[in-house]
Amino acid sequence: MSQSRGPRIEFAVGAFLLLALATLLVLAIASTNNNFSFGFGGKTYPVTARFTDLGQLRPQAPVKVGGVTIGRVGSIQLDPVRFDSIVTLDIDNRYNELPIDTSATILTGGLLGESYVDLQPGGDLESLQPGEEIAFTTPAVDLIQMVGRYMFSGPGGGDDAAQPAPADDIFAPEPLPAPEEQDQ
Repeated sequence: MSQSRGPRIEFAVGAFLLLALATLLVLAIASTNNNFSFGFGGKTYPVTARFTDLGQLRPQAPVKVGGVTIGRVGSIQLDPVRFDSIVTLDIDNRYNELPIDTSATILTGGLLGESYVDLQPGGDLESLQPGEEIAFTTPAVDLIQMVGRYMFSGPGGGDDAAQPAPADDIFAPEPLPAPEEQDQ
């Protein structure tokens, strides 16, 4: 009896391990910017944007409008003259009517989440054409650096003379005038 039970247990353990490995593979792919296409995605058109600071932005990061992913970061290069980062955004062809006055900002999803490019469409009737550059950009904000600056220099930036009055002084009642001033 123990011999017939052995192959079944070995088969069950093997099947469980294969299922676990397949699940880990799917999670690994999903955690790399949900790129399941393996390079065989839909049609896109390139748009560039210049940033002074990219933060943790990487190729294949999402490009979003209103929280909806409409493309991916195609490539990141350095301009050897201005030393700005040139980011190529591969936008899905379905969204080819982005206004020419669209602005781009690098944001982070959550405190430790991945960086992505957020586009804010403007109101211009003219659309961005393939290869054109987004003129209005905002660089990434380094949260760690901001927290460190706040912790070590205080809310006033380290200058004691420039710090606002404590909150207790703002709501303190005004002193009453002296009795001789009330009679006049």
